[in-house]
Amino acid sequence: MRIRYAGFVAGIGLVALACAGAPAPTERLASAQSAVRAAGEVGAKDVPQAKLHAQLAQEQIDQATKLMEEGENERADAILRRAQADAELAVAMSRESTSQQQAEMAEAALRPTTDHPPSMSAQTTSPTTP
Repeated sequence: MRIRYAGFVAGIGLVALACAGAPAPTERLASAQSAVRAAGEVGAKDVPQAKLHAQLAQEQIDQATKLMEEGENERADAILRRAQADAELAVAMSRESTSQQQAEMAEAALRPTTDHPPSMSAQTTSPTTP
């Protein structure tokens, strides 16, 4: 009798947990939104591929928000993981593009220019008088 009662109580507890579902992924939502903002701040809009990933991330955040409103927290969490990954990829692409541009500018600044002939100071000789 006690075993049946304990099993019954445990079964009710499991059903209650299943109905409650996963908690809303509010922290992951905040992280994904933060990553999208970071992408904007580092100039993702100026790098076509980075811009695409930032837009995808924002669309996924919007979709996850709707799912959270419908109580689909597990699906929302999975989508927010993808959103954060896309936003972080946009940040990385933007930073890489900026670094590449800076490297090209530095390299161009170090190249000798062909506009001016090399200095003649070492080749000039003073006229000698006998």
